[in-house]
Amino acid sequence: MLRAALPSVPVVNRLPGVRKAPASRFTGLVRTAPPVTIDRAHVERYARVCGFPAKDVVPLPYPHLLAFGMQMAMMSDQAFPAPAIGMVHVANSITQHRPVAVGESVSVTARVGAPLPHPRGTVYEFVTEVRADDELVWQEVSAYLRRGRGDAAAVYGTVPPAVEPGGIPWRLPADLGRRYAAVSGDRNPIHLHPLTARALGFPRQIAHGMWTLARCVAALENRLPDAVRVDVAFKRPVLLPGTVVLGTARVEGDGDTVPGWGFGLTSPTGTTHLTGRTAHPGLG
Repeated sequence: MLRAALPSVPVVNRLPGVRKAPASRFTGLVRTAPPVTIDRAHVERYARVCGFPAKDVVPLPYPHLLAFGMQMAMMSDQAFPAPAIGMVHVANSITQHRPVAVGESVSVTARVGAPLPHPRGTVYEFVTEVRADDELVWQEVSAYLRRGRGDAAAVYGTVPPAVEPGGIPWRLPADLGRRYAAVSGDRNPIHLHPLTARALGFPRQIAHGMWTLARCVAALENRLPDAVRVDVAFKRPVLLPGTVVLGTARVEGDGDTVPGWGFGLTSPTGTTHLTGRTAHPGLG
């Protein structure tokens, strides 16, 4: 029973007797889940927390929740070389090939490969694929950084450029982390309460990175096509309660650039929390 429960415990990799394999021997892990039917009530709860309207298709980032438990299980696996408590979500890329319908049955596969070099340590990419029958409808790459001795010459990913803030500020309540945790299953204590966040080095609780991504996508939703890619770099945590400002800018397509939208979240004083970019290949 204890072993079965370990993946849901954020500090599992620091428990006595849970030993980790060396990174040099790690080649990857794969998890698959039985087909699941998308539940309307759960989708509507997620939509309310993240600012999406109720529809007959799921919000673009929603399938991330279907794989979250598998990602945590892989981080907690003895074969995975890095302790989960030290992993930092630094980037996320979602490709939606078509919308996923509420009530649709889908299968989910998640995998993680060998670590990649990064100037501040090593990066592990958790890749998720969602299929309806044999059709790939949605995929994601979630990049987690394990801080440590890095490679100064390493270049990891492409960071979307910053966008000038604009629009109406969003005032985020103190309980936002608890509300998102209740619907997502991500109950990392840094998101839940000032006391638990301070115990892990934060002045108070912080918003989930995937909530900030989802809230930005919700603000852009009526501008996005059905087939779209969203890339995000997480820069600085958003303290709760707090205020953030969304900025957006149209990206015109040319010979080297796919059209889409650039977006970003900043604090009222100009601190960048997130930069992002959508790409609409069909509009080039």
